[in-house]
Amino acid sequence: MEHVDRNCNIIKERMIQQMEQSLKKGRKLIDTELDAGFLNFVVRPVVKAFYDFWAMHDARKGTLKQIDVTLDAGRKLLLNGNSEEGFNSIIEEYFPKYLKGDQVTYQCSKHHKNYDKLKENAKETFINYLEEVRTFLSVEEDITEYADLAKFAFKTKEIATMNLMKQLEFTERGIKIIEEDPSILSLPVGKKIIIKSLRKGFEETKNEFLEAIDDTYD
Repeated sequence: MEHVDRNCNIIKERMIQQMEQSLKKGRKLIDTELDAGFLNFVVRPVVKAFYDFWAMHDARKGTLKQIDVTLDAGRKLLLNGNSEEGFNSIIEEYFPKYLKGDQVTYQCSKHHKNYDKLKENAKETFINYLEEVRTFLSVEEDITEYADLAKFAFKTKEIATMNLMKQLEFTERGIKIIEEDPSILSLPVGKKIIIKSLRKGFEETKNEFLEAIDDTYD
């Protein structure tokens, strides 16, 4: 099963790269939102300090944990999760660990009326991730790069795009839950700024992912 270890390493490297890009993008977008508001000079130091601390500590640590949990669960799913019972068992075992590293639910109040919706969305996101990771890990062809891995995992551009859009639907749903009632956020200040940055970051990232698929299947 050497190809499983190889694919895990390729996926992990790609996911860490995406994480670093997302954190940089988030800081840039928050700076843009802060510069746009007339009274934002009041909250600017607090919001920037919060984001920098969160990005350097909680976000990076939590996301790295999520990556490891998802890959470990995906590996177990590939080897032992062929039955529905096995699949559900793996979900129940690994989802609590995944949720601990989830940066959306982490910044939200567990006592809020909409928290269960956010948690359920995180679980559906995790399940979809696992199905995707299982497909990636099963690739046995001789490859060394993520682009080649993706092309063997998802044979056509249409399949890859459909898979991406399905995952983005869960992200969109989570953002909407927060947008509809920002009081779910546990942040002391700057909720509107964070939410605007979250939305813009999502839209930009979606376009970047779609462009990446175009490049991969060109």
